[in-house]
Amino acid sequence: MTDHTAHLAEAVAIARRNVDEGGSPYGAVIVRDGAVLARAANTVHRTNDPSDHAEMVALREASRLLGSRDLSDCVMYASGQPCPMCHAAMRLAGFRAGYFAYAAEEAETYGAGSAGIYAELCRPLAEQPMRLEHRRPEGESPYPAWAAKKRG
Repeated sequence: MTDHTAHLAEAVAIARRNVDEGGSPYGAVIVRDGAVLARAANTVHRTNDPSDHAEMVALREASRLLGSRDLSDCVMYASGQPCPMCHAAMRLAGFRAGYFAYAAEEAETYGAGSAGIYAELCRPLAEQPMRLEHRRPEGESPYPAWAAKKRG
């Protein structure tokens, strides 16, 4: 049986240590079959890579250890509510469950979090602050070739 409370507490402890080391207040733990597979803190402050959120760093490590991008038998524990990027990556990796300790709205009150981005992404493309337009080039899409290779 998985101890959700202990895994969430570990994610929060990682976040607190990260703050002490000059980073942001985010930590993540990935568990598979009740055992911790990966632990990570947000490392954006060290790498300047805006995708180095705790969940992303842990997800990369878990995928590397398992030799698979399928993490459908894993559970994510995060100190804060996963941002849209991390949430999407978790979905793409097949996660069926995840738990977080603190909501994005609470983080926003301290200048952290991504509640605003979630709201923006729900608006039509033309109404979002980052301009993203659909412009189809001439020529065939790469999707048919990809689908044909998958069918073998």
